[in-house]
Amino acid sequence: MTVISELFDNIFYEFAILLLAGAFFGTVGHWLKQPLIVAFIAAGIFLGPSGVDVITSYNNIHLLAEIGITLLLFVVGLKLDFKEIKTLGTVSLMTGLGQVLFTSLVGFGISRLLGYDPITALYIAIALTFSSTIIIVKLLSDKQEIDSLHGRIAIGFLIVQDIVVIIMMIILSGLGLQQAGGEGSQAFQFAMLGVKSIGLVLLVPLLDRFIFPRLLPKIAVNQELLILFTIAFSVFIAALSEYLGVGKEIGAFIAGVSLASSEFREAITGRLASLRDFLLFFFFIHLGSQLDMANLGQEFLDSAILSLFVLIGNPIIVLIIMGAMGYNKRTSFLAGLTVAQISEFSLVFAAMGLSLGHINENAVGLVTLVGLITIALSTYMILYSAPLYERLAPFLKIFEKGENRQRQDAQDIGKKADFDIIVIGIGRYGRHIIDHLTKQGHKVLGVDFDPGIVHQAQDQGKMALYGDIEDPELINYLPLKNTKAVISTITHLSTNTSFISYLREAQYKGKIVATVHYDSHSKKLVDKGADMIVLPYKDAVENFCTKFQGLLNDRSQE
Repeated sequence: MTVISELFDNIFYEFAILLLAGAFFGTVGHWLKQPLIVAFIAAGIFLGPSGVDVITSYNNIHLLAEIGITLLLFVVGLKLDFKEIKTLGTVSLMTGLGQVLFTSLVGFGISRLLGYDPITALYIAIALTFSSTIIIVKLLSDKQEIDSLHGRIAIGFLIVQDIVVIIMMIILSGLGLQQAGGEGSQAFQFAMLGVKSIGLVLLVPLLDRFIFPRLLPKIAVNQELLILFTIAFSVFIAALSEYLGVGKEIGAFIAGVSLASSEFREAITGRLASLRDFLLFFFFIHLGSQLDMANLGQEFLDSAILSLFVLIGNPIIVLIIMGAMGYNKRTSFLAGLTVAQISEFSLVFAAMGLSLGHINENAVGLVTLVGLITIALSTYMILYSAPLYERLAPFLKIFEKGENRQRQDAQDIGKKADFDIIVIGIGRYGRHIIDHLTKQGHKVLGVDFDPGIVHQAQDQGKMALYGDIEDPELINYLPLKNTKAVISTITHLSTNTSFISYLREAQYKGKIVATVHYDSHSKKLVDKGADMIVLPYKDAVENFCTKFQGLLNDRSQE
């Protein structure tokens, strides 16, 4: 015991053990396919009062946690591209705002029924609305779905959520006014808060126009100095914001926005990502260590109820909104799964409420428990979305208000003309294939799972149809009867494999052309039934080399 006591009397030794425990729990979490957030909170629970109770340096951990939160919000502001916001699309905007509104209202009602006071219920409800952009991007990237339609839509409404959380932080900061001063005093202080917030926001164009264009190029000569400057700037603005009573979280975000248009934005973001993640480790450790499981008996039942709402209710509202906008049940379902959890922002939001005195530690513990449950379960839901969809597909038809219209469109197109060739995927590559085949006199039908691309192609005079290659029902309404060839420009091996199987099972007798990036995938698709394999990169290189050799030959003859 003496050796153990001595270890934890020394801050350096204690932090060494914290980091070792974090690495161990992180490894176990990775093995279980869980995000590190869950693993780090679990490590905090183990090291805190509910576990071995060895943490003593709470003030030091809390300081590192606050710097981590500052950098998190700074990077969010830094990556805020106003051009991207303008082009999010109707579906991302409507789905993002609709889901936030629905979850907030229903979550507030559930929280009130569970006995929480209005302010606590409001915090809980808002915390339930946000999904983790970091986790979702990582999972979608690992599954190679980041560029899919549901992936792009999900990223779009996650950006909407990030903007909403910042707005809510500003508004709820105003509720931190002194209660003893009476309503008039509160109104005055709230007005002053608005003035201070506007003052901070006005810093953005001033710094962006007059200061940073001259200052940053000189600092950026030295990369280490550039990173030190950005960290110092973000922490300083956060501290100034805290001093003015606006809240350090808002200040950190505003500091990031002020640098968002800088040419050095990507370099700063890349260099800060690892430091941000390392410091956030202490935030999650601190959160976990504050959870006294012995005193959270009631919260376990409440967290289970709220978690069930997040896991089921959030995807349902996405299904309803996207279904009403004409998306099929598969795209809506896969996009909906990305909001079946709460995020690290929810935990930051709850921690802010605790620091402002709006909610108590039990409320923070409740939000943290909901985070652990929903993040853990939704991760598996996203990883195994395909088999999950297959099981639930028959029950999802009620959300497809636009499917009958799409199927009717397919039937109408089939009645109007017979097609020589059908091209699946009409992005840049598919669009060029359609143009060339049309010039050769072929009648070509394009199919894509993005309604925006379909409408654009139709506006250009092309015959185009909405459809998802991964939807087994697509085969049932494609006009295949007289089609000589079907070309898939989709490069995913599993997607092409399934689609070829669907075509052969439907007794399609025409030729099948599949697109892949790797030679190793070619044989698998040929064995499955593909008649021709296209390798765009390889073909492009061969075409380039032929033209380049011709250029060299022309030069040698001059």
